[in-house]
Amino acid sequence: MAQRLAVPDGGNKKTSRVRVAVRLRPYMAKQEEKDEGPCVRGLDSQNLEITNWRNATESVKYHFDAFHGEQTTQQEVFLASVKPILPHILKGQNASVFAYGPTGAGKTHTMLGCPKQPGMIPRAVGEIFSLVTAQEDGEEWEYSIGMSYLEIYNEKVLDLLAPNSHDLPIREDKDKNILIPELTHITIPSFSDFDKHFVPASLNRTIASTKLNERSSRSHAVLLIKVVRTQRTLPRRQQTGKLYLVDLAGSEDNRRTGNQGIRLKESGAINLSLFTLSKVVDSLNSATAVRVPYRDSKLTRLLQDSLGGSAHSVMITNIAPEYKFYFDTFSALNFAAKSKLIVNKPFTRETVAVPVLPVKRSREDNEAHGSGIEPQRKKQKDERKTEPDGSSPSPSSHSPSEPSVMDRLVALEKLMNCQDKNGLSMRNNVARYRKEIQELKEKQKELENKARLFSRMAREKSSGKLEAFKSNTAPLLRKQPAVGKPSKQQAVVQPLQVSSLQIRQQVDAPVKKQSVCVKKEKKLSSKIEPPDGKENAMTTGWESQLDTSVLEQSRQKILQILNTGSLKDLKGLQQIGDKKAKLILGWREIHGHFTKLDELVKVEGMTEKRFSSFMKANIVSAVGM
Repeated sequence: MAQRLAVPDGGNKKTSRVRVAVRLRPYMAKQEEKDEGPCVRGLDSQNLEITNWRNATESVKYHFDAFHGEQTTQQEVFLASVKPILPHILKGQNASVFAYGPTGAGKTHTMLGCPKQPGMIPRAVGEIFSLVTAQEDGEEWEYSIGMSYLEIYNEKVLDLLAPNSHDLPIREDKDKNILIPELTHITIPSFSDFDKHFVPASLNRTIASTKLNERSSRSHAVLLIKVVRTQRTLPRRQQTGKLYLVDLAGSEDNRRTGNQGIRLKESGAINLSLFTLSKVVDSLNSATAVRVPYRDSKLTRLLQDSLGGSAHSVMITNIAPEYKFYFDTFSALNFAAKSKLIVNKPFTRETVAVPVLPVKRSREDNEAHGSGIEPQRKKQKDERKTEPDGSSPSPSSHSPSEPSVMDRLVALEKLMNCQDKNGLSMRNNVARYRKEIQELKEKQKELENKARLFSRMAREKSSGKLEAFKSNTAPLLRKQPAVGKPSKQQAVVQPLQVSSLQIRQQVDAPVKKQSVCVKKEKKLSSKIEPPDGKENAMTTGWESQLDTSVLEQSRQKILQILNTGSLKDLKGLQQIGDKKAKLILGWREIHGHFTKLDELVKVEGMTEKRFSSFMKANIVSAVGM
């Protein structure tokens, strides 16, 4: 059993700015397109310029941590931008590398690459194994490397190592660390084990063809590499570092991609998450921002540690040189320029396993436990033993760590006699408080008996048995004045100075209130659906109360809103919220108009019972029943 204690890092005050590198894809204009030349040109290893769309004779210049031109290889990008942050992972710190840019700019090629030109992901994982091998040869640490792989598709977190998984929740622990509890985590002893799991999982990622990209990523992919190193000797310090390798889906202009149906829905989710990412960057750079909207998107929630958190972050912005991508490239460069202003605060995550030493037992105690004999019997047996010279054992013969029974009795007597005045007064106060509590309980019991008595009197009066009740309770009640003198009637004093009229008012008030509530429930029972949402015999009752023409007119009106209504119109229907309205719009976009109202059950989350409840609520509210 070990107790884990958090050990603060001495370098937690250090800061690390987000490093931004820009990679320019080679020029790939088609022959049928008008050759206007590239709109972006590199100046040196850190600077580039793009044509000013307001004035073609001018250009806008940018400065970044690194600029990789069209001829730059994967190895050069890795050595210049990714490799410098990897040693931090072995020291218990976090790091992240993510590719950003418009669709078709080469993000997936940069992160994954090909067999001849591996991308940043395989090169980074291979470098981590090389660093671990070099460290294990000469240090007192042992290392464990694990991996997890997920995608964010239509704002759902899906486990790529377990393709049949459901939408996974994102959580935050007490130390503000972002985690996914149900995500699959696999230990990988070598790079070959990583390759064995990573390649099949990559095939599970959602891709599709568009007019701009034959293999367009329809989701954001996040690979997590976790490195845990543990000290071989006491106090067995343990440090945990994580590396996030993120391949973002590209922003899309649906007018040029030609997205329709499900592709259009995917594009909307991608653009929304990237827009939220831009808002996060703006909030981090704003001195007046009250809240950073990390929680507005699953993507920004996962990148919370990478942007403004505690990770060493590198963003590789991929851009395309063709003029048809001009505004996408211009927006990507502006986003990259804002991102390099973000400052993170990395620190080492370290814990110490403190062993709890077990209590050492004597040999006699172990024998007693093993044979089922109680230690006390063994002790009594030892006390009956005599010394080697035949005399009885003296107190001095006991072990110094085990005081004699007499010594313990004397110490206990001293402890009991060491009561000061404060302790005595505290006992007196406790006794007085207990007495007062007992008196209050007796008074409360007496008042409850009288309340039950008057409640029974009220019930008897309502059922026409008041006279019989008065004769039975005459010995218990004092003689009441005449009814025509209410002022004297209130003067009847009970033990706690509570009049009978006051008690009757207190008792009758909840009875009256309950009766009013029962009447209201009976009045509304024919209009409002039962709270459990279950259909019962009342379902056919409300339809039979309506005229057939009115019922059909209401159904046609609901069908018209479902087919032609906007998001706001759909949310105006009863029992249709924002999420269900969006699902209806998505179904309508894919399958067309609803031919009849019963087709509404085909929408995700709309069961037969919910549909019946939906129809009843909307028709009843329309006709004003």
